[in-house]
Amino acid sequence: MPKNPLIATLVSLKGNPRACVYTEPLWGLSMNLCMPYASVYMVALGVHDVQIGFLATVGMLSQMVFGLLGGVITDKLGRRLTTAVFDFFAWSIPCLIWFAASLVDQRLAFWVFLGASVVNGTWTVTQNSWDCLLVEDAPREQITRVYSLVGVAGQLSALFAPIAAVLVAQYSLVPAVRILYINAFIVMTIKIVWLYLWSHETDMGKVRMAETRGKSMLTLLKGYGSVLSIIRNSPGTVFSLVIMAIVAAVSLVNTTFWQIVVNGKLGVPAVWLPIFATIRSLLAIVFLFTVIPRLTRAARLKHPLIIGFVAWLGGQVLIASLMAPASGVAGRTTYALIAVTLVLDGLGAGLLTMLAESLVALHVDARERSRVMAVQHMMVMLVTSPFGWIGGWLSGMNRSLPFLLTSGLIIVGLGVTLVYYRKGSAPGQSVAPPMDQ
Repeated sequence: MPKNPLIATLVSLKGNPRACVYTEPLWGLSMNLCMPYASVYMVALGVHDVQIGFLATVGMLSQMVFGLLGGVITDKLGRRLTTAVFDFFAWSIPCLIWFAASLVDQRLAFWVFLGASVVNGTWTVTQNSWDCLLVEDAPREQITRVYSLVGVAGQLSALFAPIAAVLVAQYSLVPAVRILYINAFIVMTIKIVWLYLWSHETDMGKVRMAETRGKSMLTLLKGYGSVLSIIRNSPGTVFSLVIMAIVAAVSLVNTTFWQIVVNGKLGVPAVWLPIFATIRSLLAIVFLFTVIPRLTRAARLKHPLIIGFVAWLGGQVLIASLMAPASGVAGRTTYALIAVTLVLDGLGAGLLTMLAESLVALHVDARERSRVMAVQHMMVMLVTSPFGWIGGWLSGMNRSLPFLLTSGLIIVGLGVTLVYYRKGSAPGQSVAPPMDQ
């Protein structure tokens, strides 16, 4: 058996965890190739900064609504079928809409993107069902490592991001991104079909399907009152919810406006954006295989959380403080400082994203997993949805301001972590097994 805990876990995966992890790299070969260009693609089609922030907020509201329904849908249809159906609605169809946005009059482009944001919001149904499919049959001691492997799989797009840069250099921004969206439609559809054929319904999924058979959606939604009680009475669940909300808000603002500040303020050519995505992804993969397993060996995740928040804070403060070059074109110093932010973001975001997902999975009530996670995701969306609009409003005034906002959120997360662990976890609330077991 390999000595590296992640490699050992990868080799030993079976059943649904193996199907989910092994098909996840196709996400990187599809959507992750488009994302570095998403915001600048909208700008090129005449969508303004404030409108981009509004679209992000509408997307979050859509995610919140479907996130609430996700637990009920997952229980009634089963983890496997729900994942297949809603992955197609959430990703394959929006890819065609984003492609079509470049074919309409620019005055209509905003409305096309608005429609795509609403449809894309259905991904929170899949987030629920896919998480259940991933972890319900997985041994508890593997969960943190399984989420690390999911992070690695998602970052594998780094190996192919230069293809996007070549396309942009060859065909210019808009035609190249259109090609990327068509590619994403094809690859995501293949991933959906492959995962469905390779996976099977979980044992808990079968139980919940039997228990909800013949019950209406409205009846099942009324049962969320008891779910709220489960969440409220579990300090670990509340803590994981707060951490997930902060990580989601920072990720929303950072993902939406990082390309804009680097390209629009710092004078970095659009062709370089996927190269930065490549570097960030490679760094995240390296950290996930080396530093992060060492940091997450302890049963409690206090120190890994602190390290993640501090690293991410450093990257956000640095990118916010960079000044626009007098010549309007980025120089060596600017590129060097951006490289430092990528290192800090790679460690901080990679660590915190994995920990946020792991905390939720480890604390959630196993029998009510789908509904508890649905309510948690809804709460996260409710809290984070305004930050897209706020980020756009701030970016319209000064493109550095969104990153001062994320810095403040990270400081809040750091404070919450310190307070939670100062009080001490209750017995039985250990959140992670040692990574080297």
